[in-house]
Amino acid sequence: MNLLEQSKQRAQTWLDSAIIDKDSKEQIQQLLTQQDTKNLIDSFYKDLEFGTGGLRGVMGVGSNCMNKYTVGYATQGLANYLKKSCTGEIKVAIAYDCRNNSKYFAQITADVFSANGIKVFLFPDLRPTPLLSFAIRYLHCQSGVVITASHNPKEYNGYKAYWSDGAQLVPPHDKNVITEVNAIGSFENINFNSDASKINHIGPDLENAYYEEVNKLIPKKESIKRQANIPIVFSSIHGAGITMVPECLKRLGFTNLMVVEEQRAPDGNFPTVHSPNPEEQSAMELSLKKAKAENAELVMATDPDTDRVGIGIKDPSGEFFLLNGNQAFSLMMWFILKNLSSKELKEGYIVKTIVTTELVDTIAMKLGIDCYNTLTGFKYIAEKMREMEGKENFIAAGEESYGYMVGDFVRDKDAVSACAFFAALAASAKDEGYTLYDWLIQMYVDFGFYKEGLINLVRKGAEGEQQIKDMMTKFRTHPPTQFNGSNVVRILDYKTSEEKNIASGATTAIALPKSDVLQFYLEDGSKISVRPSGTEPKIKFYISVNTSLSSKEEFNIVNAKLDNKIKAIETDLLG
Repeated sequence: MNLLEQSKQRAQTWLDSAIIDKDSKEQIQQLLTQQDTKNLIDSFYKDLEFGTGGLRGVMGVGSNCMNKYTVGYATQGLANYLKKSCTGEIKVAIAYDCRNNSKYFAQITADVFSANGIKVFLFPDLRPTPLLSFAIRYLHCQSGVVITASHNPKEYNGYKAYWSDGAQLVPPHDKNVITEVNAIGSFENINFNSDASKINHIGPDLENAYYEEVNKLIPKKESIKRQANIPIVFSSIHGAGITMVPECLKRLGFTNLMVVEEQRAPDGNFPTVHSPNPEEQSAMELSLKKAKAENAELVMATDPDTDRVGIGIKDPSGEFFLLNGNQAFSLMMWFILKNLSSKELKEGYIVKTIVTTELVDTIAMKLGIDCYNTLTGFKYIAEKMREMEGKENFIAAGEESYGYMVGDFVRDKDAVSACAFFAALAASAKDEGYTLYDWLIQMYVDFGFYKEGLINLVRKGAEGEQQIKDMMTKFRTHPPTQFNGSNVVRILDYKTSEEKNIASGATTAIALPKSDVLQFYLEDGSKISVRPSGTEPKIKFYISVNTSLSSKEEFNIVNAKLDNKIKAIETDLLG
């Protein structure tokens, strides 16, 4: 059966259901009568599935979109799994961000859980995703859900499901929930009949407990006292960050936080940006403009659900520029680790993902702390934390896509605490007579100059999904032999769990879960990683190059050489 016929059949199932509301049915009829069948196929060709970020899709009618019914399906499936897996009273926590329909979807989620006899703790207003992770453990819940599409464009929304440890679902739970969802069969088996007595609102005590946990971990508090007036610019980019980041910094003693007023109000239409993604320069423009006008020392901007943060600093000429996620994470780790005792380093560990800069591995090795690598996604980092409990002490973790976490009281990316640490980092540098730029370059001198590039190829819809699959197949069946004149010496295929040495032909097993990721290591030390995104219609190419930096004075020359190497590799990748 082709995709069109498959989509028509799914659409008819929705039309035939007595549960589907009148407006939805009218929209489906319009899709069926349109001559252009692309929208029909994109809406119905498959069911939304849990990826690295849970359930995520364009809002609209259809089995492949975010709507009341797909949210209901997911929640009923999760409820069924919880009732099979847990004993005693089952409790869940629910949060939501600023996106259009987020509050509505959160209420639908609460309704279905409560209708299934599950006690619900619901945030009464939007809050950052990391607070949901914290709430699950603080309230002794078995699970939790946050309604968000993170940094995706405004058309999207999503549904992240969490387990009792405050981390996103990982195998076998994620697959088991999908099995339960698929077993539901029809909409009539979803219980939407809310039991209000089961739904409780979360109060301020939980947030106060979170702030206390952050405060325990912040180093150099004496530096913050001396530099309390350091000028910092913050933007929530219309998201949930405004509810907690300013308060967190205030409680730590910072007195000169300037909020970007044009982006203060939560708004799911994100009127001042094309996309609310702090990885993109355009999303940070208002923040950088204000920072220059106010002569700030640090710029921070969080995404809609406040699990990612973009960082801007000044160069020696006074111009602001954005650190990429690898640079920011490396600086944060360097700052945290150098303020640990030798005992804490020996007994502790940090975690990063396989596509994140190996500069962090080098820093960890030289400072004497274990650094573990996981697949992309903080759910795998949290899984590693579970594995290491009672063996070593978790210190911090991060990934190149602007996600960081310090301490184990949250088990997901946490931009609230990350903002606190970056502010402490800026205050500490200033207290010692340096800038963050000085420390960035000094880090390269001390540990090696690593530089990364990222290519995102967007391929939307069913056709785009197939194109991405074809590209991955081509890389596997006809792997490149060199990039920029440097030979490929090792290939790591995480789908087959096999690492191959090109010269000897020898293979070794990769001790990580299977994933659709390829990595090519070159003779000159460069690394290229290729993977489809788990949350967006993209295929991603990560490029990492490195060399030594003998002095700060050589930075510009060496930086240009590394830029040229990245561009040459990009050309080879894209043909």
